[in-house]
Amino acid sequence: MKEFPVRRRRSRRPDGPGATRADVVHAVNGLSLTARHGEITALLGPNGAGKTTTLECAQGLQRPSAGTVRLLGQDPWRASPALRARVGVMLQDGGLPQAVRPLELLRHVASLYRSPRDMDELVERLGISSFDRTVVRRLSGGQRQRVALAAALAGSPEVLFLDEPSAGMDPQSRNIVFDLVQQLRREGVCIILTTHLLDDAQRLADQVYIVDHGRVMAQGSVAELVAPGADAPAVLVLTLAPEQLRAGPFPWDGPGFEDVRTDCADRTVTLTGALTPPMLEAVTRWFTATGTMPESLSLQPRTLEDVFLDISGREIR
Repeated sequence: MKEFPVRRRRSRRPDGPGATRADVVHAVNGLSLTARHGEITALLGPNGAGKTTTLECAQGLQRPSAGTVRLLGQDPWRASPALRARVGVMLQDGGLPQAVRPLELLRHVASLYRSPRDMDELVERLGISSFDRTVVRRLSGGQRQRVALAAALAGSPEVLFLDEPSAGMDPQSRNIVFDLVQQLRREGVCIILTTHLLDDAQRLADQVYIVDHGRVMAQGSVAELVAPGADAPAVLVLTLAPEQLRAGPFPWDGPGFEDVRTDCADRTVTLTGALTPPMLEAVTRWFTATGTMPESLSLQPRTLEDVFLDISGREIR
């Protein structure tokens, strides 16, 4: 199985005649990750965490000042045309000529490869033919993303970099793109995904790396990262019948839950805290004692967003 390791990345050096050593910023330092064929590896982090520098080094767009980067077993900074032909890159913005129609562009890109993907099938699957008479600069954001994805796949890459692949897409387009990405995984493509839409990462990723300040702060499968600890907060949401709102005393009014929110308009009670079996038993015992049932009861699991916020904080950067 081929691997794609990324270790200690470059330090961005100051530019300009007035720059001093105090201006030096270590964008990535001591970071190590591996992405494998047949898996989707998500690289997540807040703005300024080092994701862009990491990926630019991996794609051969920046030269690391230290450490080792290998892409399909080779140094991407010195990549030959043969290596670059095995890699597809989808950028979040830019990279497409603006005054050309999508199908004309994609057929030209495919002609540059020795073994291109069937572009007619790809165009049909991504719904590009429906807006082919419009030049790229007049496309919506979601339409440009679909064209960019098709261009990245033109050479049937073994490694695929996806930067915010569903940005600006409507739900239908998003599902089509996700189905295609999952098919590529089944075909054995190594996929590296970066996104700020953590629902996308939770839905797609096999392995997740959360980076901040140029280092890996957490890694593992989605299931491993969201697994609750002994004192991890849980969210229990109850929808009560009108007569239940007037009943009492409620078992959640006492100590135990960190936060209790009642919305009388929606007749919901949201309980947040380190839920224990005795606390859950007290809630269900109350319904037994009153001879009533809640209209709905759900225990919401910990999400990848919860993990992300726990690591990177909730302040705007």
